[in-house]
Amino acid sequence: MTGLSGSGDDRSDGPPDGLLALAVSMADAVEGLTTLWSVAAQGARVRLSPHQLRALQIMEAEPGLNLTALAVRTDVGLPAASRLCDRLEAAGLLERELHPRNRRAVRLHVTRQGRQALEEVAGRRARRLAVALGAMEPAEAEALGRALRGFLAALDGRTDGEDPTDF
Repeated sequence: MTGLSGSGDDRSDGPPDGLLALAVSMADAVEGLTTLWSVAAQGARVRLSPHQLRALQIMEAEPGLNLTALAVRTDVGLPAASRLCDRLEAAGLLERELHPRNRRAVRLHVTRQGRQALEEVAGRRARRLAVALGAMEPAEAEALGRALRGFLAALDGRTDGEDPTDF
């Protein structure tokens, strides 16, 4: 439960009560999804911490990324990113390659074994999510799909730079 209740005095400039109640419900659903996501990932053959999994996903999406860029994208310091890569490399999930034009620079690549681990986690997550969706009424699942598409479109269209935590 999110526990976003309070006196309400600080909401005079915030969203209407109906939207706030919906936001609380969404926050509860996200917490449930996060738990489902984490449990599914931890059941994989190769157990990865959330940071390791996120780093592999980033490197998969951006092959050849350097350590500094990985640190920025994972929001950790350079030493922590280096240790993270050391562990992933030791597990055979990551390989480092010298940059062909700059011998001081190192490129990071997910190995075949790393890609297999990512595929397994993605498959486990999709199956767990499908089970949860299958427990819903078909009309509810369809409505959820439409609502999520609308929500993502609204996020993509937000250009005012407004921080939702300002409410």
